[in-house]
This record gives sequence, structure tokens and C-alpha cells, in this order.
Amino acid sequence: MIPATFDYEVAESAEHAVELLGSREDSKLLAGGHSLIPLLKLRFTRPSLLVDIGRIDELSYVRDTGEWLAIGALTRHKAIRDNPLVQEHCPIVSHTAGLIGDPQVRHRGTIGGSLAHCDPASDLPAVMLALGSEFVITGSDGERTVDAAEFFHGVFDSAIGPQEMLTEIRVPKVGNWTGWSYLKYNRRAQDWATVGVAALVRQENGSAKVDDARVALTNMGATPLRATAVEQALVAGEADPAAYMADGTDPPTDTAASAEFRSHLARVIGKRAIEEAIAR
Repeated sequence: MIPATFDYEVAESAEHAVELLGSREDSKLLAGGHSLIPLLKLRFTRPSLLVDIGRIDELSYVRDTGEWLAIGALTRHKAIRDNPLVQEHCPIVSHTAGLIGDPQVRHRGTIGGSLAHCDPASDLPAVMLALGSEFVITGSDGERTVDAAEFFHGVFDSAIGPQEMLTEIRVPKVGNWTGWSYLKYNRRAQDWATVGVAALVRQENGSAKVDDARVALTNMGATPLRATAVEQALVAGEADPAAYMADGTDPPTDTAASAEFRSHLARVIGKRAIEEAIAR
């Protein structure tokens, strides 16, 4: 289909983008466009103004700030996958960025666009939730920081206000003591995840015992979800913590899978993700 008519403006900076957003009540930001353009073509969204932020070079970076890696919201997925700092200090993010879509998507899609879109089938939101990342949101009143646990409100609904934009993602360094994994099931490379599982485990001093764990799920509810029952079972040393993987979830039924099949997939993929994280 052909999108409805809209006006188009190119933002020269984050502040300019915020100013342009404030000029219309129904304006939208355009970065890589992989999420927005299909919605425009289907006329699921009909903004009167598109604000192109794809040329704001100062929002594309990866910086070591000590405890965190600061990633600009317009950093492309391929750049994150290939960045030495991300590979060294937070390899689960580098790995996951390399799983998104296909090469064309990874060359154009941005981390900020993926997170701000809040699609429950997207890979990076669950990883950011498991890591306990923080998001910097810029508006007319300046910057504010939101924890990942408070950022995702629902399907396509985030903590970003109508005249705000996501400008930076702060990812904690996992350190050498943390095993990690992100596994997902999808039918084709270009497909969204039917189910995905992000797992982080901490084992002190080479011990076989799991001292801490963080597990988050993709496409098992309206937002990425922490699998707290699994985390508690891992720390308690239970034999099959993945058996709790679907507890407290509300998986959708759609053309890709039924809710029951998604629950089954979560347990199967979750077990593999936990084993892979511990092996690392």
C-alpha cells in the first residue's frame, strides 16, 4: 500500500528533533525506518510529519564510561556487533545485534529505533532488561534517565513522551565472571523472534554454584519479561530451573505460534540458554 500524505523534515541535532516533534501533535521520528515504514505502508500510523533523525552523527557512538558502555541511539546494529568495546565488555549485546534480521536490516537499523519501537518480538529489549540497562530520554526540559524495567509499558508503548526521543543507552559491563546467552526461535532470518531467552549467570571463583542470575524473555507477553522464578531456581540449585520459564507470562497466539507452543518453546530454548550461559 501507499502511505498517507505527510510532511518531511530533517533534524540537524537532537534538540532540533525535539523542537520539530513539538510542532505537531502527531509527528513521528524516522531513523533506520525498518519498523516505521511498514506501519506507514499499511496505514496503521498516519503522522502528519516525519522527522528524519538518521543524519545526526553525534548520536552514533560507543563510549567506555567506566562502569557502563554508553551507546548512541543511532548506532547501527552492524556497528554494535563489530565494536571491540561491546565485544569485550558486553558480548551478549554484540551477539544479539548480529542476530537481528538480515545484513540489510543490520546495516540500516538502529539500536534506539529497535528499543523505542517496543515490539515484544524484538531481541534487544529482553537483553537490555536482563542487563539492567538505562535509557537516556531527551525532551524540551532536558534529559532524564529511565531504567529498563520501567521503560517498556506495552506493545509499541514506552516511557518516551510525545515530544521526547531516546538518545543514549547505558549498558553495564558484564565482566569476565558472567556467563551469558541469547537464543531465539524464528522460522526465517528476517522474521521476528517467536520466542527468545536472554540469560546471565554469575559463578564466583570458578564455583559450579550459580550465585546470581538474570533471565528475560522475548515475545512471551506485551513487554519483555523477567523470569524471576527461573532466576530463583538457578540460585537455589534446582535440577530443572527452565521448568518455570513460562510462569507469570502471557504469550500471544498469532500466525507464528499458539500461546501453548510459545510456552513450550520458552522452556526448551530457556534450558539451552541456561546451559550455554553456564558453559561460558
